[in-house]
Amino acid sequence: GVVEACLLHMLKRRAAGFLRTDKVAALFTKVGKTYAVAGDICKKVQELLQQVESRKNQPNGQEPLKRQGSTTSKTPVLTPQAIKHIWVRTALIEKVLDKIVQYIVDNCSKYYEKEALLADPVCGPILASLLVGPCALEYTKLKTADHYWTDPSADELVQRHRIHGVHGRQDSPSKRPALGIQKRHSSGSSSEDRFAASAREYVESLHQNSRTHLLYGKNNVLVQPKDDLEAIPGYLSLHQSADSLTLKWTPNQLMNGTFGDSE
Repeated sequence: GVVEACLLHMLKRRAAGFLRTDKVAALFTKVGKTYAVAGDICKKVQELLQQVESRKNQPNGQEPLKRQGSTTSKTPVLTPQAIKHIWVRTALIEKVLDKIVQYIVDNCSKYYEKEALLADPVCGPILASLLVGPCALEYTKLKTADHYWTDPSADELVQRHRIHGVHGRQDSPSKRPALGIQKRHSSGSSSEDRFAASAREYVESLHQNSRTHLLYGKNNVLVQPKDDLEAIPGYLSLHQSADSLTLKWTPNQLMNGTFGDSE
């Protein structure tokens, strides 16, 4: 929707089409006559719209809404929101939206007034550059109306990103260990195993709870506590609560429960 608003800003009436209500479709069609990449998108959009129309005409064709996928062989079922933005959406999924916008920027005098956003010598190229990142992604799974129930939980995300030690996870202890890291020397391997598992349980409690949502996690992020000390690798995570964002970093030794002789 934002990209469409930029494309429609001060679009010439001749480029938008006098009688067409869908100005974005008119713009893509006009660009497609001189730019092959946009022409291919026009063909794919027309095919998708024909499939939507044929499905509407089928009796008892009530099927659950699915996500559009450019690489699937099955006929996609598009949501009303997807049909509303089908031109930009299709170009995005096919990874050519940035190229089309760049072509429009390079030939802006044909389609836009002088005061238009895409005719601006700075804003136009910036918009095309910003679309390079989204066009590099694989849209194999898009968010749906029920994504709050189907997205991975914070616990699952932590399980994906956390680096375990050599010992397997054991049952949670009845009492969490203290935060302070102390030197520990033990000759019994069983006690070391219990201590390592206890440390891991404590670290897990920092990252997974019902009040915050894990947005990002990355291991082996180096932090230097003091100028005269070496940088320490650890686990960095970003959490979102109802009213704030929290950045956490935990040393790998605490994550793995293996402290050795370090302080």
